[in-house]
Amino acid sequence: MSSAQPAIRFHDVTLGYQRRPAVHHLAGEVPSGSLTAIVGPNGAGKSTLLKGIVGTLRPLHGDIEVGGGRNRIAYLPQSSDIDRSFPMAVYDIVSMGLWRRAGLFGGIGRKDRARIEEALASVGLAGFERRPIGSLSGGQMQRVLFARLLLQDAPLILLDEPFTAIDAKTQSDLLGIVRRWHGEARTVVAVLHDIEMVRTTFPDCLLIAREPVAWGRTGDVLSAENLLKARHMAEYHDPAARPCRKAA
Repeated sequence: MSSAQPAIRFHDVTLGYQRRPAVHHLAGEVPSGSLTAIVGPNGAGKSTLLKGIVGTLRPLHGDIEVGGGRNRIAYLPQSSDIDRSFPMAVYDIVSMGLWRRAGLFGGIGRKDRARIEEALASVGLAGFERRPIGSLSGGQMQRVLFARLLLQDAPLILLDEPFTAIDAKTQSDLLGIVRRWHGEARTVVAVLHDIEMVRTTFPDCLLIAREPVAWGRTGDVLSAENLLKARHMAEYHDPAARPCRKAA
């Protein structure tokens, strides 16, 4: 574990909707500069956890502490959360990555335009600036969103199922960007379903099934025993369960 301030610290966190818990009693730290996967069965609370970190969902109990504050987060939601029917061009979507520095209505200068072009080239979309986002394939749209993340230049990056329903070439290219972020000592936390990808690429892993099953080095967390336990916990989950507190 690093001696630096953790990127994220969970203080006995329970998250949920309409007082119904989706993640119970999570406590622990995500070290700064780490590359961590969040895995678990469908409905395990993985996306809910990212929303709690971002701050769009307030905990029912406990607290989530983000080192340096939430304005230092770059967040990629699931692709299903993005309305691609909205009439915007690729350039406009990518340029939104500059809004924290330029302001919501700030102008885009020559240096900023160069950065946008560089980000698009980095994801293999040079020349796509004026394409409407509705005309893009799923893989191309994901490249656009990664270009926006590059411009945000954040120390903490949260990715929710970033490699779902994209082609193998795009997956490989975008995974290379994730490795680059890790090499730059940024903290990356990604919700993933591909266990083999997690084993080969992500050194740290959190396995949850509405409550933590195991958290630590990936090889230790993704044991057959832990994966079976997570599956059983998800199968026996009571959707009517009420928020609870651990015994003192």
